[in-house]
Amino acid sequence: MSFVVMLPAMNARKLHKLKNEMQAFVEDVAAGIGRSERKHWCSTYLRGLLLDGDRKSIEPMAGRLTAIDQPEKDYVQALQQFINQSNWEDSLVQENMRRRIGRIFGTEGVLIIDDTGFVKQGKHSVGVSRQYSGTLGKVGNCQIAVTLQFQVERSVLCIGAELYLPEAWTTDAKRMKKAGVPAEIGYRPKWQIALEMIGRARSEGFSGPVLADSAYGTVTQFRQELDSLGLPWCLGIDSTLRVIAANADLGPVPAKGPMGRTPTRPQKLADRTLKTRSVADWAWRRRAAFRKVTWRQGSRGPMSSRFAVWRVRHAHRATMGIEPLEACWLIAEWPTDAEKPTKFFFSNLPATASRKELVRLAKRRWWVEHSYKELKDELGLDHFEGRSWRGWHHHVTLTMLAYLFLVELRKRLGKKGIPA
Repeated sequence: MSFVVMLPAMNARKLHKLKNEMQAFVEDVAAGIGRSERKHWCSTYLRGLLLDGDRKSIEPMAGRLTAIDQPEKDYVQALQQFINQSNWEDSLVQENMRRRIGRIFGTEGVLIIDDTGFVKQGKHSVGVSRQYSGTLGKVGNCQIAVTLQFQVERSVLCIGAELYLPEAWTTDAKRMKKAGVPAEIGYRPKWQIALEMIGRARSEGFSGPVLADSAYGTVTQFRQELDSLGLPWCLGIDSTLRVIAANADLGPVPAKGPMGRTPTRPQKLADRTLKTRSVADWAWRRRAAFRKVTWRQGSRGPMSSRFAVWRVRHAHRATMGIEPLEACWLIAEWPTDAEKPTKFFFSNLPATASRKELVRLAKRRWWVEHSYKELKDELGLDHFEGRSWRGWHHHVTLTMLAYLFLVELRKRLGKKGIPA
């Protein structure tokens, strides 16, 4: 039976035994961070994240570390300065981290795009706004991080994270300056941030199919950009997207057009009579096609549901006479206890792909939930209490490093992870 093994809890004794491993780890990932004092505080902050404790913001971490180290220096002040004021480049540290991941875990896996919410009470923290968060399942006062996760074999790692800034933030120059947002940062939709992270990862050798939920997959341009990069993908989509069969007849191209122009579009596009259906309606009308598929063994037995797959074309702007997009797979899930299909995906896997292959790939996005659980519950990803752009990205970067350190430890000790 397969099961999840959570990251090990760390006390002072366990961390002390790993002192040499931690030192070598920091020397590698913090190369280029600057003077040795910064590496010392990098190591100290990582220890704070790894230690047992409910809250992983600076003051409680400093309190726990002070009780262990009995230092002469004020840890609260030193860590505040290292996180919020020190100008080390988090992008460089993340680049070093990805190189290390490539050496230890390889670069061929699955790239998972997602976003996660950081609940906030006030209105001054960088990027905070009333906005929809999947973490909350509703609109709430929060920050949103777009993340890129890399899943390989029985491990999943966060290899990129950036803060999303709502348009209301980017048009408020005074607030942007006060939060220390770099001048070159403007409004970018989440899917554009995601593409930038994927581009960086690819330039560093990472490859594999891209997975994301409907917030990204519904965006036609996002899918088209992934196609232009030559990447395979399987993406959630909204139930309202309209499709036609991949082999649908669009009618002949008329011999002569109005005013003597040579027609270029098939008749049904030219006169805008092409009939399309939402993917929800498409699946409902073809409900006899659903079959049970088991995609993996879970801790409580086989993970299965009912699925159907078809070759379709997304009828993007067909009402404007625009030709539908290239053929792709439509995947629909209909759980046995649901009244209608509940989830839909597009995928550009080859036409020869099997139903089971398509379902297994779509369901690998679940790994991101395991990653978030460990990053948040164990390491305090969302516990940062500062307000600045720099501080937020420094804290998140170091949390990613702490996660990598523990996943490496689990791999080295032969701990079992989640099944692929």
